[in-house]
Amino acid sequence: MGFDVDWTHGSDHMWSKHRVSVTEAMEALADVDAQWFDPDPKSTSGNSARVLGYSHTASAVIVVILVHRDDRTQAWWGANGWRAGPADRRTYREGIEQ
Repeated sequence: MGFDVDWTHGSDHMWSKHRVSVTEAMEALADVDAQWFDPDPKSTSGNSARVLGYSHTASAVIVVILVHRDDRTQAWWGANGWRAGPADRRTYREGIEQ
């Protein structure tokens, strides 16, 4: 499944702050076992989605934050990504086990 994600505004921050590449984030989005939360329960705007997915390049579960685009249906702004902490890894594992 392909994803229309524009990382123009998020890739530099994601790499400089979290050392997660666009490739790793896109692998997490393409993970067939990815857990999608839309809207993101931790978002204050309600306009973003949180995705927990596995990146083979990173050998880790990655949290990816996407923001709905207003100008294109089914398109996203790539906002951020980082290696999942214990709680998000548990949520990811529990989703696979169901």
